[in-house]
Amino acid sequence: MKRRSVILAILSVFILGASLVGCSSGAKTDNPAPKEETVLEKAKRQGYITVGFANEAPYAYATPEGKLTGEAVEVSRVILQKLGIKEMNGVLTEFGSLIPGLNANRFDMITAGMWINADRAKQVGFANPDYQIGEGIAVKAGNPLNLHSYADIGADSKVKVGAMSGSAEIKALIGSGVAEAQIVSVPDQPSALAALQAGRVDVITMSGPALQSVLDTAKDSSLERVREFTQPVIDGKSIVGYGAAVFRKTDNDFRDAYNKELADMEKSGELLAIIKPFGFTEDNLPQGITVEQVLAK
Repeated sequence: MKRRSVILAILSVFILGASLVGCSSGAKTDNPAPKEETVLEKAKRQGYITVGFANEAPYAYATPEGKLTGEAVEVSRVILQKLGIKEMNGVLTEFGSLIPGLNANRFDMITAGMWINADRAKQVGFANPDYQIGEGIAVKAGNPLNLHSYADIGADSKVKVGAMSGSAEIKALIGSGVAEAQIVSVPDQPSALAALQAGRVDVITMSGPALQSVLDTAKDSSLERVREFTQPVIDGKSIVGYGAAVFRKTDNDFRDAYNKELADMEKSGELLAIIKPFGFTEDNLPQGITVEQVLAK
């Protein structure tokens, strides 16, 4: 009996060892590790997503009642609903903090009408554009310094120009010959307006629809938009901005799904219907251009 017990014990050890070898050599198990959920999958499951915005009309801003709206917001809202994500929760931050906030996971996408450029594209993944637009400037009524272009600003070292920190306008100003010492960085649109009203700057600049929205809201007769404004030309190319939603570089499935819905909306006319109430026209449609084509310009 003792001999038999010893033999059985040896056999048990042998069988257990063989089993362990089989597992370590790649044998399939009945309970594989679960696949990690993507941001898109998680948002669909939860029914909501958190977005970053910078309170910049007409692209993304909060109404006095606290509703998040704007051109970029409403385009994204419709696309997200088509993807099965019913709600958007907004996180307000300064424009220059949007990309760092996205990459720090403070929110899962940016809906701020952010312009596509090469520097930003190194840090984040842009969707295809949902609008195209040019620049605008506002000055004191009567345009006392006779400013009609960025080049005019650069030609007089005493002129101070206000622009939002991190914005495409700052890069365009410098590229047009405006000295960095002439540029006064402000955190948002109200700050730009206040700087012009107080005389801390002689001119402010932002995209055309944004500038018009600021002036319409202010209703300040001491200020005016320069109607005869020459768009910046840098290295022989006219500066036209293309704005888009922004994703983390790891969220390609989310961006691809978003782009598909956006393309269908432009073809059907739904995109124009969404952006029109915010001062955009058919001329502002992206005309099917992709982010890759924008970056190649």
